[in-house]
Amino acid sequence: MSGSEQATDQNQHEIAAEWARRDAAVVWHGFTQMSVYEDSTPVIVERGEGNYLYDTGGRRYLDAISSLWVITLGHADPDLNRAAREQLDRISHSTLLGNGNTAAISLAETLREVVPVTDPHFLFASDGAAAVEQAIKIAFQYWHNQGVTNRTAYLALGQAYHGDSVGSLSVGDGGFGTDLFDPLRFSVIRTPGYDDPDWVAKAVATLDEHHDRLAAAVIEPLVQGAAGMLVTNPDQVAAFADAVQARGVPLICDEVATGFGRTGALFASELCGVRPDLMCLGKGITGGYVPLSATVASSGVYEAFLGEDLGPRTFYHGHSYSGNALACAVATRHLELIFERGLIDHAAAAAERLGAALTPVAALPAVREVRRRGLMTGVELGPPAGASRWGRRVCAAAVSAGVLLRPLGDVVVVMPPLSITDAEIDTIAETLLSAIEEVAAEDTLT
Repeated sequence: MSGSEQATDQNQHEIAAEWARRDAAVVWHGFTQMSVYEDSTPVIVERGEGNYLYDTGGRRYLDAISSLWVITLGHADPDLNRAAREQLDRISHSTLLGNGNTAAISLAETLREVVPVTDPHFLFASDGAAAVEQAIKIAFQYWHNQGVTNRTAYLALGQAYHGDSVGSLSVGDGGFGTDLFDPLRFSVIRTPGYDDPDWVAKAVATLDEHHDRLAAAVIEPLVQGAAGMLVTNPDQVAAFADAVQARGVPLICDEVATGFGRTGALFASELCGVRPDLMCLGKGITGGYVPLSATVASSGVYEAFLGEDLGPRTFYHGHSYSGNALACAVATRHLELIFERGLIDHAAAAAERLGAALTPVAALPAVREVRRRGLMTGVELGPPAGASRWGRRVCAAAVSAGVLLRPLGDVVVVMPPLSITDAEIDTIAETLLSAIEEVAAEDTLT
């Protein structure tokens, strides 16, 4: 490295360190121990372009996790930028409580044509946990509105993750240090997750025993993402869904992570031939531009809430930013662009490329397993006894090489945008391979 390059590198480091100091002084980051935040050399993003992020020092990073699974078309997409600007010139927000806005109506009409839900109606919110929370409450009141008061339990799977609000934590299976909040969580009927090959049979046996007191059953179709990308197959999801609905239990499909092309179809439920009674959307709904989520209700569920004005059938639930016009306009254009650009087919081909590119990674002695469904991939590491923080260390090595990754424990998540190119896929796989070999060698030497 020349003297000028060293000076530039030092200057970039100083700029990044100063931004990290300012960050730590005022921001509290989720899932982050703030006492060591600055020591972990966080990437402080200044801008994005295409599938890349640029930090405050000008360094470029390939966004291999879609900025926590939300980016689909890349960053600063010109068409989405234009849609946002056009909506800003009209209106950015007006309440959806008792009134409407054209952007929310247009989005609901667009989604109605593609979601696998019968005659759907859409209740908008701002994030995936809120969408799940709404679904839980809707299922509960659905029965009460019909005079059924004993349907108060929920069936949920082991290893499940549905968000961090109290209700979504309850149907989730803990983890991430959330056991602390167990006294706040309501109990659920829990059957094994996708790590158990007999999960469907065990769920059906539980349904036979408890179906008459269930308000709903909740599932992440095909992939339990936060569990470390545990995967199952479409036939198993279909068998589970058929068993749930055949026993008169509403089915909630949480597609916050799996929706909008991640698994090889627009929605994972499509791949499974499943039509849920309630469906939760989020993350990629706006292409990662603006916070938005939705709970989708079938006509059978929705109609149970119709009655007299201010009566007991009304769903007394809503959010200030529900149906935000700016977010809805971007989401509508995003969905159009997915089809205009043929991104579902592109993502399916990219997923096959990713699987092949990760073959050398899967063969490493330091890797226990590579799990993948579409572009949703988890690389489970196998650290030797006494080794620690392999997931963090591997991702840190990858970030140093210009590829942004983030672990779930010792599972490295790879989830690139739908717009990822073959060359970028190869870069991700090669960088991950080198990062794993580097960390494994460090522990072998010590």
